[in-house]
Parts: sequence; structure tokens; C-alpha cells
Amino acid sequence: MSRAMFGSRFAASFGKTWLIGGFLFLYLPMVTLIVYSFNKSSLPTIWGGFTFDWYVKLASDHEILSGLWLSLKIAFWSATLSVIFGTMAAFAMVKYKRFPGRTFFTGMVNAPLVMPEVIQGLSLLLMLVAIQRITGFPEKGFLTILLGHMVLGLAYGAVVISARLQELNPQLEEAAMDLGAKPWQVFYLVTLPMITQSLASAWLLTFSLSLDDVVTSAFLSGPGATTMPLVIFSRARLGMSPSVNAIATVTIVIVAVCVTVASILVARAERRRAAEISAAQRDGS
Repeated sequence: MSRAMFGSRFAASFGKTWLIGGFLFLYLPMVTLIVYSFNKSSLPTIWGGFTFDWYVKLASDHEILSGLWLSLKIAFWSATLSVIFGTMAAFAMVKYKRFPGRTFFTGMVNAPLVMPEVIQGLSLLLMLVAIQRITGFPEKGFLTILLGHMVLGLAYGAVVISARLQELNPQLEEAAMDLGAKPWQVFYLVTLPMITQSLASAWLLTFSLSLDDVVTSAFLSGPGATTMPLVIFSRARLGMSPSVNAIATVTIVIVAVCVTVASILVARAERRRAAEISAAQRDGS
């Protein structure tokens, strides 16, 4: 066997080994958590048999169920608003190369990505408290947590969407305008279908970030507005319980279902769009 062939085989096997090791490092703890959520023993490290008791008890745990429902609502609206405002910010950064304050605007949009979340949560808390003292609104709770999550999600959404916008061929939009399309028609009929995947990716990313956020929620939560991660964190400090494993498993299932459904819908839309393009090319020829 030649040295070059040996080197290529070694590189391929080495890469596969690192890939498998990376997946095990990421997902083996989740698999362990799911398995121990069916543990009959109340001790999290001792297997006492298979049972669904912790899921049955979870159905009557009003504190953690209300926290889960609140987290899902905040994550949904946070992801939706982050995608909307992130798209606007991405268009401003990509489509408009020169405008007063562009550098400052870009820096402020990207700042939450590198700013420690503790500082971000504290600064938002001080600002919202000052506003609340002056206007009497908003009270700490759902709205304040939503605003905090949206600030962080907007930055991630803008980065994901702007990366896709930079790859688009501007000649397609220019051709639509030459044919008489108005700017909003160009965006709705040309640009939006081409960035659908990035919008879905940004939504899923910001949804996941909001669903498991602890630091920002801890600063901005109020009485009667405790998210699921805060409930889990407070219980974990007193010792892990299989009930915590059960709600974590439910969360993993929810996120996995959302990602799977979104991936299927995006793939179908992309195949439909590719078929329409190929059909139009055949008709044109």
C-alpha cells in the first residue's frame, strides 16, 4: 500500500472517529437523561427498574406545567418577533451599504452575541425598572422576559438571515424591478421564497435559545411568572429528581418534533420551488 493511500485512509478514519466522538459527547448525556426519566428509584444514579410514575406525577405538577406553558409562549413569540425584526436588521445591513450610523447600528445588532448574558440581563432589568417607575409599565413578568429574550434572539436571527441575503443573486431582484414590480412585490415574490430556509433556521434557533434561557429570565421574571428552566434550576439545587428528568425529556421531545416538522416543511417548499423553476426554464426554452 502506498504512503498516499495509507494517509488518505487514515485521514478518513480519523475524521469519522472524531465525528462519532463529537456526536456521543453531544447526545449521550441526553440519552442518559431520557433513560433515567423512566427510573423507578428516586435516586438519580441508581437504576431501580422501569416505570412511568414520574410522568404520571408530572401531569399533576402544576408548578412545572405552568412554567412549561409560560416558556413555550415566550419562546414562540420571542422567536417570531426576533425573525421579523432580525429580517429588518439584516436587510438594513446587507442591502444598504451606506447610511449614517451604519457601523454603530451593525455593532449594536451584534453586541448581544458577545456580551455576557449576566450584564445584558442586569442592564435590561435596570432600564425596565426605570421605565416602570416613570410610566407604571411594564410589570416584571411575561412581557419583560419576552423583551429580554427578543433582544438576544434578534441578534442571532439577524446573523443567520444576513448570511443568506449575502448569497442571493441581486440580478433576480433587479430583473423583477425592471419588469415593473414594486419593492414590496420584489420582497414578497422574489426575496422571501429564497430566504425561507434561513427564516426557519433563525426561528428554530431563537426558539431553542428562549426555551432554555435561565440568566435573563432570572433577572426579568416576577411573581407568578416563573419559566420552566427556573423551576428546574431551583429544584436541581436541592438535588436531582427523576421528575426533573421527565420534564427535560418532554422538552427534548417538543424541540425535536418542532425541528423535524420544520425541516420537512422547508424541504417540501424547496423541492416545490425547484420544480417550478425547472418547469419555467423548460417553458422558456
